[in-house]
Amino acid sequence: MNIYIAGISGTGMGPLALMARRAGINVYGSDRSYGAIAPELEKANIEYYVGEQDGTYFKQKMNEVGIDWFIYTSALPKDHPELVAAIESGIKVSKRDELIAKLVNDLGLKMVAVAGTHGKTTTTSMLIWAVNKLVDDNNHPILPSSYLVGTTLGFAPSGSYKEGDKFFIYEADEYDRNFLNFDPWLSLITFVSYDHPDIYKTREDYEDAFLRFEDQSSEVIFGTPDAARHAIDHFEKASKALNIIKGINKNITISGSARREDATTAFEAIKRMLKTTGKNVPDEKIADVLNSFPGVGRRFERITDGIYTDYAHHPEEVKSTVQIAIEEAAKTGKKGVVVVYQPHQNTRQHEVRHLYKDAFDGADKVYWLPTYLTREDESLRIITPGEFIDDLNVKDKAQIAELDDDLSANIKTHLSEGYLIILMTAGPADLWLRKEFS
Repeated sequence: MNIYIAGISGTGMGPLALMARRAGINVYGSDRSYGAIAPELEKANIEYYVGEQDGTYFKQKMNEVGIDWFIYTSALPKDHPELVAAIESGIKVSKRDELIAKLVNDLGLKMVAVAGTHGKTTTTSMLIWAVNKLVDDNNHPILPSSYLVGTTLGFAPSGSYKEGDKFFIYEADEYDRNFLNFDPWLSLITFVSYDHPDIYKTREDYEDAFLRFEDQSSEVIFGTPDAARHAIDHFEKASKALNIIKGINKNITISGSARREDATTAFEAIKRMLKTTGKNVPDEKIADVLNSFPGVGRRFERITDGIYTDYAHHPEEVKSTVQIAIEEAAKTGKKGVVVVYQPHQNTRQHEVRHLYKDAFDGADKVYWLPTYLTREDESLRIITPGEFIDDLNVKDKAQIAELDDDLSANIKTHLSEGYLIILMTAGPADLWLRKEFS
C-alpha cells in the first residue's frame, strides 16, 4: 500500500508516518517546512517534499507510484490544493485516526487510549515514560508498547512502533469526533467538561460523544468521580461496571494535584497492562517511576529559570496549572506566582466564561491578554479582557495586557523580585515568550 501524508514532518503526523513505514507501508508526503520529526523521517528513508504544497508533488507521486490513501488533519483547509487533488483523483481520503485504527488492528496491538477534555496529554506521556522505564533484569521492556502522542517529548520520540510490541498507547482527541474511530482495549477518561463548541453545539452532544467512545471500549477507567459523572446513569442502564478512581494513590507525590490525579490514572492503567503479561512489578516501583516523570513540551514547560509555559486554555486546566505553579514556587523558594493568560477562541469563551471565577485564586498577579481568535462564530461579540477580569475573585490583582515591551518589562521586574512566571496559552503568546526570554 502507498499512502501520502500532508503535514508529514509535524509532531502529529510524523510519528504516524514512522509507524506506518515500520509496519511495511510505503509512505510519501509533504510539508511546508522541516518540522520536529524531520530527522527521524530521513533515518527511516521516507520520501517527502518540503515547500509550497500546490498539488504538484502529490500528482507526481500519483503518476510514479500510484497513491492509494491520502491522510490529512483537521487543520488542513478544505481548499488545500493537495486535498482537492486527492479528492478529485478518487482515491481514499481520510483523517489520520482511521489509518491509526487500521494499523492497530492489523498489527494486533492492544490499544490503551487516553481521552478527556484535559489531562490526556500529560497522562499519555506519563504512560509512555513508565513503559520505557519499567524493564527487566536484562533491560528488556516489561510492557513492550508502541505509542503516539500529540506533543514533543524530551525523553523519547513523539511516536514509536517496534515489531513485537503488545500495546499501543494513544492520546485520543475528541476534537472533530476523531476518537470515535477506535475500539480500545482499555480507555482512560481523565475529565469531561464541555469544550469545542465549533464541533459540539451542546453539552449533551459533547457528552454523548464520550459515551459512544466509552461504549466502544472493552474497559474504561475514570480518573476521578468527576470524570465519570456524565456516564453513571448510562453505565447503570447498560449493566456495565464503573471503574472509578477515588482518591490519589498514596505513593504518588509528583507536584500539582492535577498531575497527581493523572499519575494515579496512569498507575491503574499500568496495573491492568501488567495483568495480561503475568509479570509482577511492586506498586512502589511503579509509583517511583511516575514520580520521576520529567514533563513534556507545553505542559508546565520550563523556558528559563523562573519562567514556564503551559498549553492550558480551558478554565479547569488554568486552575490546575495555577495550583502546580503555586506548589512549584513554594518548593523552589520563589516569592509567589505571576500569571500571563491568553484565552483561546472567542466562541469557546462564551461557553466557559463563568468557570474562570476562582481559576486564578492564589496568584499574586494576573496579566490578561486579548483572546486569540480562530474558527469563530462571527455572530458572537468578542468578550473583552476587562469583562473577564471583572468576573475574577482576584480582579484587584489582574490587569489588561498586550504582547509588547511593557509586558516584557513587567515580567523582568517580577523575575528580579523572585516570582515564578507562568504563561498559559494555546495561541501565539508562547512563541512571543520564547523569543523574549529563551
